[in-house]
Amino acid sequence: MDGSGPIFFCPIRSILRAAIAAAALACAGLPASAAGEAVMIAIDRMTTDSPPAGFSFARTGSGAEGEWIVVADPTARGGRAIEQRSVDRTDYRFPLAIHESFSAKDLIMQVRFKPVAGRIDQAGGVVVRLADPDNYYVARANALEHNVRFYRVVAGRRQQLGTSNIRVTSNEWHNLALRAEGNRFTVSYDGAVLFEVKDDTFRETGGVALWTKADSVTRFDQVTITTLP
Repeated sequence: MDGSGPIFFCPIRSILRAAIAAAALACAGLPASAAGEAVMIAIDRMTTDSPPAGFSFARTGSGAEGEWIVVADPTARGGRAIEQRSVDRTDYRFPLAIHESFSAKDLIMQVRFKPVAGRIDQAGGVVVRLADPDNYYVARANALEHNVRFYRVVAGRRQQLGTSNIRVTSNEWHNLALRAEGNRFTVSYDGAVLFEVKDDTFRETGGVALWTKADSVTRFDQVTITTLP
């Protein structure tokens, strides 16, 4: 299959969490997984120069909508990556690529990302427990600020919950992971745990998404989701 077909969307109802996760993954064109088994979004099967299949797009804040596209990248593991390429410099602007068919409460979401360009920011992040584009948790890394931070976004406003100053280099791949389990959130970067925080703002099942800020041109590869029991 050349990836030209869609990753089908299936509506998810309020049933047991394990069943939700398995059904969502099946609808996404991905194999269903038991709790604790990692499943990777098949970016290498997507069509280049087109929006990534199986995602919808939104924005927190103001400014232009994001421009999400699948690009050829020989340094990506599968030869293709998802890129947010809009360079709108609105500072409080956070484009989102929301996976249409996945929802969970307790999970690990991890991604390889590469900051490519940006004068205001060079940031990439992962979103969990997304209720809507104005309410979610996000872990993000920024190559201009050289830090990794964790936020809750409530009614469109960011509130920082954790941070770590660490080198984030442009035009190089890095790994970012966010583990959500109950009210505990653990952020890891390039294989090392940076910090853990507790928060009870969003307690329910929610969506997952890729995230950028302002004029960040960022590429994403190896988007992996692991549901937890």
